[in-house]
This record gives sequence, C-alpha cells and structure tokens, in this order.
Amino acid sequence: MKIQRIVTLLCTAALLLCAASPPALAADRSAACYYPVEVESYTAGDFDQPRIRKVYQLSRSDDPAGIPTEDFEEYGRTFHLMEMTRKDEIGVDTQPLTKTVTTDSATGDLGEILKQLAPEIEAETEDGYAGVLKLDYNSVQAEVKGYKTSTRSLSASRTYPNLSDADLSLVPKTVTEGGRTLTLADVKWSDSTNMEGEDVVVRYTATASYTGSVTSRYATGYTVTADYTGEVAKTNCEIVTYTAIFGCTDVPYHDTKTNAPQDSGLTGADTSQEMPPAPQSGPAPSTMLSVLGCAGGIAALLAAGGWSVMKMRERRSDT
Repeated sequence: MKIQRIVTLLCTAALLLCAASPPALAADRSAACYYPVEVESYTAGDFDQPRIRKVYQLSRSDDPAGIPTEDFEEYGRTFHLMEMTRKDEIGVDTQPLTKTVTTDSATGDLGEILKQLAPEIEAETEDGYAGVLKLDYNSVQAEVKGYKTSTRSLSASRTYPNLSDADLSLVPKTVTEGGRTLTLADVKWSDSTNMEGEDVVVRYTATASYTGSVTSRYATGYTVTADYTGEVAKTNCEIVTYTAIFGCTDVPYHDTKTNAPQDSGLTGADTSQEMPPAPQSGPAPSTMLSVLGCAGGIAALLAAGGWSVMKMRERRSDT
C-alpha cells in the first residue's frame, strides 16, 4: 500500500510540474491573434544592430493586448520589444452621388436655360457625406408648365376707285392680309364728276375697312430639371495603427581570417561573406525548455520513487 501511495504522489507531482510549464505555449497562442500588415528588417545604431519593425492595423474596438510582444528568434539572434507606438489613422470614405435640381424658367430655349444653372453645387447627405457636384449638361430638360390662349385683332383697308355706282356688290366682301382672311366691316363712298366726251359722268370711290382676329397659344412657363453628379466623402477614424520595434543586442560573429588560397578564384570579399542561418522551425526555445524540464522532472521523480521502493524492500529483507 505504501508503494502504491508513493507512485500516486509521484504521478500527481509530475502532472503539476507539466501543468506549470506551458505558459510559453499559451503566450504563443495569444500572440497569433493579430498578424502584421507590414514587416521590415533594418539596422540602426553605431554598431548597425539589427531591428525588425512590425506594423499592425486594428479597429478601435480591438484590444491591442493581442499584439505579440514576446521575445523571438530570427536570423539566429534573439529580438526583444524596444518600443510600441500608436497612431489613429483618419480614413476617408467616398461614394457616388447624383442630385436632381428643379427650377422654373420663363423660356424653353436651352441656351438661356444653361445661363441660369450653376456649373457646380455643394451637396450633403443625411449620413454626413459632403462634396461638390458638377452639372451634367446632357441631363438638362425643360417641360411646359401650362398653356394659355390670346386673341389679337387684325384690320386692313382697301380702296376701290372709278366705280359706276355706290353699290356694295362692287366691293369684295373678304380680303387676305398676312395670310389671314379679313371680313368687310365698313365702306365709305366718295364721288367725282368726269367728262367723257360730251357726257358728264359720275364716278364713285369706295374705301372699305376689313377686320378680323387671330388666336394664339403660348406656354405660361417651363419646369427645368438638371442632374448634378460627383463624389461625396466622409472622414472617420476607424483604424488604429500600432508599430512595434524589436531590437537585438547580440554581437554578431565576424570571421577575422583573411588568408584565402590564391588559386581558389575567390576574392577577399567572397571569403568574408556569411549567410544568415535559416529560420528555425518547430517549437520555440522556451517551449522546448519547458517540455524538457517537464520530462526531466518526471524522470527525477520516478528515479527517486524507485530508489525509495528499493530501500523499503532492503529493509524488509533485513528484518
């Protein structure tokens, strides 16, 4: 029973040790919440120390705590966070807009109507978009609001001389004036005595007045519609840009050997070049250390448990 109790205690201790080691894994999972939209590697300082700049774009409702700030390895070196900056980006949202303007005009002549319309207007929507719209000349239309009629009187006169008698039948009843037909309204007579040989002859002259009327239809006014088109914009601040600067304090290794074989075909610059080690794949070092520590702790506990069991067996054999 004592042996079983010891083994149970050892297993419990091993589980507690493993449960205490995964913070690095949990940190890695939280670091994966956001991914950078831009990554830049450069050098800075008097010793050209490597730097890595990572840019993250979050909305105003996002929690910046999800941005990875833990140390990491790149190019065989360890980088740590040096500074984190925040900047509220002012975004501009645009959308097309067409606004129809209606106005009155006394004339239907397009040239006169265009003189009355402004080439540009300012527009603003209910949801905060604003901008300048330009007149679409092809959209201008004029429609008659209504019609009225008017009557105008016409008059004309005719003179008919050398009539034999003051007889209305000798006077035309209608005449045409300007394409309009006028009706006889009045006649005034005058006479004169003329000698025709030995006879005295009386001749008459008729002065006739003709009247008429003309009716015309005209528009009382025009309704003009015109479209103004363009883009309207609204500024907002919905994006927050975080810039994380990671630095490295490791001193890079430089090969001081310059004696290269003369017949190798390589210059001094060629022999001094170093290729940075490829990025390591697999678990992070902190994670590996945690796992190894967990395994080592389990092994130590099991070994201690086995030693205790052996001692107990020796005691029993001695008794």
